[in-house]
Amino acid sequence: MKKNIIIVLLVLILPIFAYMFLSSSKDDNSMSVNAKTTKPQIIKFTSEMCLDCQTMNKIMKEVYPAYKDKIALTEIQVQDNKPSTQEWIKKYNVTLVPTIILKNSQGEQVRRIEGAVDKNVFEGYLKGLK
Repeated sequence: MKKNIIIVLLVLILPIFAYMFLSSSKDDNSMSVNAKTTKPQIIKFTSEMCLDCQTMNKIMKEVYPAYKDKIALTEIQVQDNKPSTQEWIKKYNVTLVPTIILKNSQGEQVRRIEGAVDKNVFEGYLKGLK
């Protein structure tokens, strides 16, 4: 009888602990990797269901590769219900998507883009980012 109880507890509890451990480690690493960079940084708040976000994603795919060695990119999916995602949304006061925060190499916010912008305008912003 004791053996059955132990097996049932392991079957029910072990996956819960494994999920908690794996989701918390992913959550911490994805947001903190670029937070400590000395390069200029793009923080992009986006959603898969947003049409303007899809437009900006296409523009980013065209423009960003030329700057990937010079500018760090952090992309945050706002529909994530992770605690760190909510912290980032509060920290940068994001009320709509797409919101793109451009930070210089000293970590100061130099530009905030809300909504979609033209490819040439966005590339001009990246060229001026130091």
